Amino acid sequence: MLDRPITGPAPATAPAVEPASPDFVLSRLTMFGWAGGLAAILAGIVLSFFLFGYFAIYWRNADMDFMVVYNALVLNEGLPKEFFDHPSFFTILSVKFAFQVLHGLGLLDAYRLSAIPSAADPDAFGAAMTAAVRAGRLVALITACTSVVVFAMLSRRALRDRRIALLATFAFAFSGGVAVHLRILRSEMIAASFVVFALLIVIAAARRPGLWRPVALGAAAMLCVMALENKVHAIFVIAALPPLSLFFGQSAAPSDLFWRESPRAWPAVGLLGAAAVLLCWWAAPIVAAGYDPAAIAVAGLKPMLFGRFGVYQWALAAEVVLAVVVYALIWRVATAEAAATLPALLAGAALGLLALDLQFNVNDAVAVLNPIEKMLAFAPIGEDNVKSLGGIIAELNALFVWVLRRYSFVLYPSSRPTLVVLWLVVPGILYALVRGKPQLALQAILLVAIAAGIDTLGITRGLKSEYFVLSDPFIIIAGALLLDGMPQLLAPRWTLPFGMVLIVIHVVAAHPEPVKMMTKRSGPEYICEWNQIYQPLLPMPWCALPAVKS
Repeated sequence: MLDRPITGPAPATAPAVEPASPDFVLSRLTMFGWAGGLAAILAGIVLSFFLFGYFAIYWRNADMDFMVVYNALVLNEGLPKEFFDHPSFFTILSVKFAFQVLHGLGLLDAYRLSAIPSAADPDAFGAAMTAAVRAGRLVALITACTSVVVFAMLSRRALRDRRIALLATFAFAFSGGVAVHLRILRSEMIAASFVVFALLIVIAAARRPGLWRPVALGAAAMLCVMALENKVHAIFVIAALPPLSLFFGQSAAPSDLFWRESPRAWPAVGLLGAAAVLLCWWAAPIVAAGYDPAAIAVAGLKPMLFGRFGVYQWALAAEVVLAVVVYALIWRVATAEAAATLPALLAGAALGLLALDLQFNVNDAVAVLNPIEKMLAFAPIGEDNVKSLGGIIAELNALFVWVLRRYSFVLYPSSRPTLVVLWLVVPGILYALVRGKPQLALQAILLVAIAAGIDTLGITRGLKSEYFVLSDPFIIIAGALLLDGMPQLLAPRWTLPFGMVLIVIHVVAAHPEPVKMMTKRSGPEYICEWNQIYQPLLPMPWCALPAVKS
């Protein structure tokens, strides 16, 4: 009986996965699946936060921590905020709201300015500020985790393989910029996240067009304006997005049938136009306040071009309109959809500007609507330092060489794990050209070029690790696009162990700066030179005596 051959149909079995196949490698590198992998990433972030950051003494990162916490305390006291330079709008509001919630739950007494004891009692002052700063650090943790989750969702939409999206999310979560912003309060985290979200929306809309593509692009425009509201430096990245979008279209992805054939398409265009007009009407007082001559004079701003304010802003608007028209012509977008995109973008920008009404201050409006003038207020261009065009180009070239040296790591070691991704992106670009994928290669080249441009501007201030969050995501997205378009890159047998080693390296390389923050033995941060400027109602105990720079 046991030796008799089995007759009948053979049982169905799943096809074996070749151990050297890209599918096998991706499955092993994302062994917990989408939900499990995302949960593991968030768990790693939380563990890193509490091991290296949360318990650091309250004055360890006083530069921006104090400014943000101080303004949250001031706003909860019912007073206007003092710090308008970045202007850190959403960062300050989030800390203000968190303080109110924690106080309502009985978890935080020091939630407003009057609850902070006098600096004359250093012990009581230190205890209250410790509670307030640590509550602010929890907000930084929540902000970082939220950014990682949204990045994951949008990456999954923009990329074809969700496993690659998960790997990109891991690289973003443990990049040098996020690792630093995870435990301090700075304006770059929210601003950079909003711009990156806008980029991913643009990529997804180009690769997967649908009925709601104009609305999605309007959401991207809203995010760009909101990024400016947290850090005006985002203007340079935002200006790069319209021309960048031209290279992500696909001829095999025409407009949705609704925009091509439906008789309701043009009425929808009219509806979007009406919404844009209404939102612009609501936002008009904010625009008027931002260009009010008296408010501009108080802010100490000077026009950048032709002795007038608003010149390059109109140029940026023209750039956006031109990009929409050119994109429609190149990628054969339906006329109705192209027409709908313009009011959708305008409506999104106006809606983003209306966010300032959550806690309106004319200084915020001035900074957001005149971002470059706001930056030049801290780096003025006067008669003594005006340079010729050739001199400016030569200086930028020298800065760019410094960026390349940093990218090499060999010439300038850096605790920046995204450089590992960059080293893989460069050969990936060459491979894409060899495989006859010039568009994919060009997309990656442009993304890396934008990252290098951001770093070139940042190197004028030392290219601190806090600035990596602005450029790292572009390198990561470039790598994800290359891998998504050429999964055969994972075919060699050595890619699985190599990938696992890179994951470990990425996590380890993200932590030198946080560990340094915890182990540094110097005294209080030297802030006394600006303490009375940015925190006039909250002097520090160590600033009451002659300060010695540590």
